[in-house]
Amino acid sequence: MMLAALNLPYWAQTLFRVGAVLVVIPVGALVLVYFYLFKMVSYLQSRLGPMEAGPYGSLQPIAEFVKFIQKEDIFPTAVDRFVFGAAPFVILMSTFLVYVVIPAGPTAVIENLDTGIFFALAVSSLSVIGVLMAGWASANKYSLMGGLRAAGQLIAYELPLFLAVVGVVMQAGSLSLQRIVYAQATFKVFGYNSHGLPFVIPQVVGFGLFVISAQAELTQTPFDMPVAESELVAGYMTEYSGVRFLLFFMAEFATAFALAGIGATLFLGGWYFPGVFHIHPSWVRDVLGGGVLFAKLMVLAFVIFWVRFTFPRLREDQLQAFAWKILIPVALLNITVTGVLKVAFHG
Repeated sequence: MMLAALNLPYWAQTLFRVGAVLVVIPVGALVLVYFYLFKMVSYLQSRLGPMEAGPYGSLQPIAEFVKFIQKEDIFPTAVDRFVFGAAPFVILMSTFLVYVVIPAGPTAVIENLDTGIFFALAVSSLSVIGVLMAGWASANKYSLMGGLRAAGQLIAYELPLFLAVVGVVMQAGSLSLQRIVYAQATFKVFGYNSHGLPFVIPQVVGFGLFVISAQAELTQTPFDMPVAESELVAGYMTEYSGVRFLLFFMAEFATAFALAGIGATLFLGGWYFPGVFHIHPSWVRDVLGGGVLFAKLMVLAFVIFWVRFTFPRLREDQLQAFAWKILIPVALLNITVTGVLKVAFHG
């Protein structure tokens, strides 16, 4: 919307939007790597973490990037070269498309689709194709087993992830992420104005389901069976090196950043904060809204990484049973209760 107001041609708007997302992906990944993978976990484990590269190790992610791009990009003899080489880019493209619909302010959104959350969840599912490509094309039994485990896990946990979102969509009356934010700004509890109550309160069950399912979608502990180093070396990434391994690594953390952003938008009010609509000019609202969304996103990401370094790995049968026997029935019950309350109190 802001770009349209500048009267830029369509091709210029498109290039700007693509460039914005291409910047956000590595920056989001670097932020999570430094603050949580390097520093938060270090303090939780009573150690300092990286300290040599830059003040308090702040340049360590850049050093890691430089290290990876210097490494040789190896193609083992038996691999399917095209599929093997394309797999990390398929996963990264899936992550790229998720960012397109996440609103960072009243007008700061790449594309405000009416079916925004449907689009985000649909394109995020494409990552399973890249994982299967990597596992099959590597011609390695550990990679193949990791790819099959990942496919089964991603498919199983996409269902409770989608169902957790349904309760929010029912309460907001829209699939648009931007309208879901506005719905939280004007949400009424039992017919009374709540003055911006986030959906995490009435949808606390859905929020829990979303966080657990997001953890599994990221294949992070306790759901890291597809890349279990004690069993499968590195799973579907075993044969990868150099830049292509870096792309897998970056896609994982960029996806965590995106899922935390979606969770913050759906359940924590997104960019909204009291009094935002009275701020002028409009670009200030977008800047402040982006800061508010980032703060909420980082809180949610903290929970994701806290769980990652706290719980032990589940067995494969426990993982599947947890999804099909517990999470999905609870999600369906949450949808039923939400529907009943929606009708009883007329929205």
